[in-house]
Amino acid sequence: MALNLNPEEITALLKRRILEFERGARVTEAGTVFSVGDGIARASGLSRVMAGELVEFEGGLIGIALNLEEDNVGIAVFGDDSAIKEGHPVRRTGRIAEAPVGPALMGRIVDPLGRAVDSGPPIEAAERRKIEIKAPGIIERQNVTEPLQTGYKMVDVLTPIGRGQRELIIGDRKTGKTALAVDTIINQKGQDVACFYVAIGQRRSAVARVFETLRQHGAADHTTIVAATASDPAPMQFLAPYSGCAMGEYYRDSGRHALIVYDDLTKHTQAYRQLSLLLRRPPGREAFPGDIFYLHSRLLERAAKLNAEKGGGSLTALPLVETQANDIAAYIPTNSISITDGQIFLETNLFNSGQRPAMNPGISVSRVGGDAQIKAMKQTAGMLRLELAQYRELAAFAQFAADLDAATRHQIERGHRLMEVMKQSVHVPMPVAKQVAIIYAGINGYLDDVPVSEVQHFEARLLAFIDGNHAEFLRLFAEKQVMDDALKTLLADILRNFKKSRADHPAA
Repeated sequence: MALNLNPEEITALLKRRILEFERGARVTEAGTVFSVGDGIARASGLSRVMAGELVEFEGGLIGIALNLEEDNVGIAVFGDDSAIKEGHPVRRTGRIAEAPVGPALMGRIVDPLGRAVDSGPPIEAAERRKIEIKAPGIIERQNVTEPLQTGYKMVDVLTPIGRGQRELIIGDRKTGKTALAVDTIINQKGQDVACFYVAIGQRRSAVARVFETLRQHGAADHTTIVAATASDPAPMQFLAPYSGCAMGEYYRDSGRHALIVYDDLTKHTQAYRQLSLLLRRPPGREAFPGDIFYLHSRLLERAAKLNAEKGGGSLTALPLVETQANDIAAYIPTNSISITDGQIFLETNLFNSGQRPAMNPGISVSRVGGDAQIKAMKQTAGMLRLELAQYRELAAFAQFAADLDAATRHQIERGHRLMEVMKQSVHVPMPVAKQVAIIYAGINGYLDDVPVSEVQHFEARLLAFIDGNHAEFLRLFAEKQVMDDALKTLLADILRNFKKSRADHPAA
């Protein structure tokens, strides 16, 4: 069968193809690996590589350029370096380390590079941001004035946290640091606050447990977990808090509010120390590199409340730091305390004695103070601070006194009851209106005739009584947020009626 070829058609087709042909060349700079080991590769030939730039090895493995020296580049490898051999090529990507940001990350567990690690579909974010950027300047910020409620009475009353603040949670292991941070995330449900939980160097089972707790309490949908677990290489643990911060800044810079928990920065410093020693940077105190302070200051300074011209958004940071034997004067704890706006110190002895949260009110402080409280809480908190201060002083004195006068004994007994009121179970954050109600009852003597062992039962029944019979108090409180005479009178009536009902029905 003969082919019927039309020369004109062939000529026209060739001309069209020639006109459509675009000659382009992709120029990439490549170097050569000359040593690799312990997660660190050294390469020559990358003379124009940037600090913090991602580079690609043979086989698709990614690394980040950290040390830029005259004749070589020190690269931290994100993954198993056993596939990298001496003489292998390494190519620049031209991209500074970045992470995806936006609503697509909500409810997901991702690694520090923004890749899904929760068996869900790949993250498809519309925007990516550099993980390390300069913190907002002084003029771009405004004072912290909006409260960020944790749901814990002791914290919200004595060491209030505001939107845009950096409040350190510090204490020995197993004192409730993670529980306090997770409950703060749970308490943001319905508050239009995007939450980020950064897990650094933790067991995978612990991260899964946190996610399950958030899911059970309806908080997973507004939370992103950035996980660099104990089995991940040190470079991933080093990047994790910066990636999480970039994800939170997306909401801050768009005029919304975000909360980020770093759990914990002690393991972050250890990962950075490992990297620095392997990169042969000069060690200093406790073998940490000289820039260990800058490591966290450049991270935590990014938490801020922006001014109205910048949209008024905020990023609140709750960094966690682990101490050894309650030693807050150690190197990393003192560094962290000096950077943050206050600290919540959780003490092992208090935890073991049943005080939950195990916060030591004597050395815990919020440098924002009453500015981060609504007026009703501020009115109530002032009296509570005074009562607890007097209780601590008298209780210490009473240890050496054989006989006490009636006024001193009464003050100590009330202090016992107020400390009992401060106790709170995990994963049951309390709305601020109910916090004010029970604290008001304590400082105004409504608990003085209640046995100490019955105080928590009294509190539970009182709050149920308010929910069932006096919802108007909760509604008025939400409207006014000030303990004016009308609201005080209403609350006093509620407390009298409740105590009368208990007297009439002692079994209730």
